[in-house]
Amino acid sequence: MLDIKFIRENRELVKEGARKKHLTFDVDALIDIDTKRLELLSLVESLRAEQNVISDKVVTATPEDRAKMIEDMKGFKEHLKEKEDELRDLMKLWQDLMIRVPNIPDMTVPEGVSDAENKEVKVWGEKPTFTFAPKDHISLMESLDMADFERGTKVSGFRGYFLKNDGARLSMAIWQYALEFFTARGLAPMIVPSLVTRETLFGTGYLPEGEDDLYKTQDGEYFAGTGEVATMAYYSGEVIDGLPKKILAFSPCFRREAGSHSKDVKGLIRVHEFFKLEQVVLCEANHEQSVQLHEEINGNTEAFIESLGIPYHTVVNCGGDLGLGQVKKYDIELWVPKENTYREISSASYFHDFQTRRLNIRYKDRDGKLRYAHSLNCTAIPTPRILVSLVENFQQADGTIRVPEVLKKYIGKDVLGVATAQ
Repeated sequence: MLDIKFIRENRELVKEGARKKHLTFDVDALIDIDTKRLELLSLVESLRAEQNVISDKVVTATPEDRAKMIEDMKGFKEHLKEKEDELRDLMKLWQDLMIRVPNIPDMTVPEGVSDAENKEVKVWGEKPTFTFAPKDHISLMESLDMADFERGTKVSGFRGYFLKNDGARLSMAIWQYALEFFTARGLAPMIVPSLVTRETLFGTGYLPEGEDDLYKTQDGEYFAGTGEVATMAYYSGEVIDGLPKKILAFSPCFRREAGSHSKDVKGLIRVHEFFKLEQVVLCEANHEQSVQLHEEINGNTEAFIESLGIPYHTVVNCGGDLGLGQVKKYDIELWVPKENTYREISSASYFHDFQTRRLNIRYKDRDGKLRYAHSLNCTAIPTPRILVSLVENFQQADGTIRVPEVLKKYIGKDVLGVATAQ
């Protein structure tokens, strides 16, 4: 959420931000409603002050005068209540518009409507060449008894899956290695809730726009699609110190993939239930520090992928591929040999005070003034999606999968599985 004073003083800049993100938002309508809100608020406060003055006079008035004053007050109170009701309705409209104001993209964000127009900024690794016909991750993992998609669908429904044997070991090895890797880079580990309140999702900006992708309980709570949500809300309503705070959050995650019914319907690319380690950072309200930390956390994930030896590239997202609150975002995409393309594995974003203003997370600056912190987040690693690129890039002619060097100590062997007869 942006400061209404900032919006008023930078009307054209906010309009340009909405244009660049290809979002429809009427900034002028918001400012008109805010003007009416301020006028009505001033009137209500004036009427309340006048009511207090009259009430004080009633206390000291003679019995005869008091009766007349009380009678006259009836019409005054009705008028005040009418204006208070009007203000309450206007405030609801104002608040609804305020949470829909898009954050302003950084000037380095490229123009574009969709992810097809994201710009490549880094390429790493040598794509594998095979002397045999490579398999996709589904065939590989089924043949090695690492996954069961048929029973996954039977038990869990559409996009269900089981990881088993070396598939489960591989996933857990990645968690263990990631924990060591990212905590060595200064992130504090935290296991966070997946079940969160509606207010928490509003605070982080996943509502109201993302409602269709969320699972909701009968009690009105939601299952979050990322550990960022609970981690950010951990400090909601608090004045914090010791910035920057760098957290490595682990949680189960849930997404309905409501708009993706026909996309990636098989395998582990797009599933409803998964696990994720997420980097979440809070820092001082300083643009330069936000930019530096944004590069740092994205670099952490790049270094993690490089240590595994998986080819990837990094793209900077265009305006149309940014969320409501994001100022700038990088996506890291891993090479998937069988598809002959890159697939997203991580997103790194910074928000300035968009989220912290909603969640009321503040700190005291060097002058003792309360300010809203800045927030950032970046996927450390999601499972099982990373298994797609890992098993396909490291597959061997005999149908087995070579274990990346850094994972061998967690799995206890160099090769995964023995291929079964087809």
